[in-house]
Amino acid sequence: MNESRAAADARARERALDVAHSFIVQAPAGSGKTELLIQRYLALLARVDAPEEIVAITFTRKAASEMRKRVLAALASVESNAPPEKPHDQITRKLAKAVAARDAEARWALAHNPGRLRIQTIDALCAWLTRHLPVLSGFGAQPAILEKAEELHLEAAQRTLAGLDSKEGWSDLVARVLRHLDNDVDKARGLLATMLSRRDQWLRHVADKTSPRLERSTLETALADVTRDVLASLTALLPRDACDELAALAVYAAENLSATGKTSPVTACSGMKAVPGAALEYLPCWRGLASLVLTDSGTLRVRLTESEGFPAPSAAKGAEKQKREDAKRRFESLIATLSNHRTFIELLHETRILPPAAYTDEQWEVVDALASLLPVAVAQLEVLFKERGEVDFTQVAQAAVRALGEPDNP
Repeated sequence: MNESRAAADARARERALDVAHSFIVQAPAGSGKTELLIQRYLALLARVDAPEEIVAITFTRKAASEMRKRVLAALASVESNAPPEKPHDQITRKLAKAVAARDAEARWALAHNPGRLRIQTIDALCAWLTRHLPVLSGFGAQPAILEKAEELHLEAAQRTLAGLDSKEGWSDLVARVLRHLDNDVDKARGLLATMLSRRDQWLRHVADKTSPRLERSTLETALADVTRDVLASLTALLPRDACDELAALAVYAAENLSATGKTSPVTACSGMKAVPGAALEYLPCWRGLASLVLTDSGTLRVRLTESEGFPAPSAAKGAEKQKREDAKRRFESLIATLSNHRTFIELLHETRILPPAAYTDEQWEVVDALASLLPVAVAQLEVLFKERGEVDFTQVAQAAVRALGEPDNP
């Protein structure tokens, strides 16, 4: 890191310790994000009446445990006479001294009561909220929290699909979904169970009575935005020194495939003057490029055949043979260039599974049926939770949100 970048980095880290403001820290692995988070935690800890006033949330128990250990180690280091070697360690030591002084003044005894440091997972925080706000959360007595709730998700899905053979109001919805899946009940059950495990991502969109029903145009706009975002990233990540050669070789392969009547996504690149842009209409071209340089599993090709639009040089003579040999050499050079750009390769492979930007009428009929059926499946799951006295982490998180109230009425 040069001097100007090091100075800018130091200033950014210093700003992040200003507890009067909020920050988002984005940095690559190994850059010291955790140390910075610990420093900010210490900076806050020195200013509160009780350690419980600060909550540090992580995604895993391992990360929470590691962070707690490092905070306690920083506090223990205050007693050490050895000066810190690195500049960031000096900052941590300085902040820890302020916390040690506050600890002594307020008689927290953190060394003997490390549990007062609220460093925990998001799931643990939600569980704590529901325990302390049983009425507002709607739980009452705290149910058992399941680490794995797949069995309940599958059972709720099964009960939902059972409505097909009953006089329940959702039998027609089940019928429409099953028709779409060729009456594969097991597949439908698995798909519904998967959706239930992720209901925190979609439930507010299909079950919120204060919001309008899902609109086809809204979802189609979202689908189009997903594609544009990926294509924009591809355009930005494509190595500049590969642009011209990638386009030229794609045209070469497309022309050969068209001449022999072979069907391939690569033929979408026929007549292409340059690498495609981020507009939706260029998606077939990007898929053609993916088919050209990537295998079906997403790895770079190491060999070419006539199926990819590169006829064997041995099957030609003279100028044509030379042309085919040159094309293969150029392709090998292109692959060597692209091999240093893993993120680009991953995104290029992703173009193969990007959704269409619009639904067919038949597809929309299924989506509409699902949007009405999913709240039924959620209701079945909630009945199961009450019968078993068990819940999953998603249910706990939703109960915690309820307990916290609305922004205008917390």
